[in-house]
Amino acid sequence: MADVISPPAPAASRRRSTRRAGDTVFLGLSAASAVSIMVILAGVAIFLIIQGLPAITANWADNKDLSSIQNPAQVPWTSFWDYVGPLLWGSIFAALIAMVLGAPVAIGIALFISHYAPRRIAGALGYIVDLLAAVPSIVFGLWGIAVMRPFLLPLSDFLNQYFGWIPLFAGPVSSTGSTMLAGGVVLAVMILPIVTSITREIFLQTPRLHEEAALALGATRWEMIRLSVLPYARSGMISATLLGMGRALGETMAIAMIMSPSVLYSLLILTDGYNSQTIAANVALNFPVATEIQRSALIGTGLMLFVVSFAVNMLARYIIAAQGPKPARKRRRKEGKVA
Repeated sequence: MADVISPPAPAASRRRSTRRAGDTVFLGLSAASAVSIMVILAGVAIFLIIQGLPAITANWADNKDLSSIQNPAQVPWTSFWDYVGPLLWGSIFAALIAMVLGAPVAIGIALFISHYAPRRIAGALGYIVDLLAAVPSIVFGLWGIAVMRPFLLPLSDFLNQYFGWIPLFAGPVSSTGSTMLAGGVVLAVMILPIVTSITREIFLQTPRLHEEAALALGATRWEMIRLSVLPYARSGMISATLLGMGRALGETMAIAMIMSPSVLYSLLILTDGYNSQTIAANVALNFPVATEIQRSALIGTGLMLFVVSFAVNMLARYIIAAQGPKPARKRRRKEGKVA
């Protein structure tokens, strides 16, 4: 008896071939996107190295354009590192002030939106916070000049009068408000959308069963958040905070408009003219009028900011990995071996 071979269903075959072709195209696009990110990142790093290397390796003592660049004390710079050091310090110091002031507020807003506010209010408030990310930095700078600088003057006098023994609040108080404190407050407002939106989404991803179990055991709303939500979202909060710090490190126009900086190391946040300059604002203010070798020096400072930002992101990845599920499994294995 002859074998009867039934032909394959043409519709199913077409669906399989279409699905495989789509998977192949999607895989190619995803791989190309990942490679393009690495290529762009490498291109930026190579550009900064090539353009900044002449100033980094130059003899600053014998070059008048370099030794006298932005030197309020009239003491010649002896090397690139003498010049970039105060700028790096100013960038990190301003970002730290912004993180100390802004991160707790952003996390509190995210908690209120995700676990306390009624649904209608939470949606409107989340939309308003997200809209802050669309506000240009120059608008924040104008707001800082017109509103925050005069608003912070009484607070500056109070801090200097009663806490002047602390290095942060020492020195003559500025009469104009062009201080590191005003710049840090504006930066704190600017990082609110990033930190708030990320932490809010992470809080909402907390397993519902964990929250209900805590409430069923008699925990209050705050105890439920402290025992269930915050431990679950710890790594996400850290990553969101460091992303906000990256935004603060690279901010340009707001700091350039608000502060009255100098290229020096300083812990003072209430003075006028003794605030440490940031790298981004320094490049924006001086690049148009700089000579060729001075532009190379400015690009070299941008390279240092690139390295610091990269290090911050690497630190964030390390912290997230250290608090992820893999170390937890290792701890449980060690505990089991000890038992």
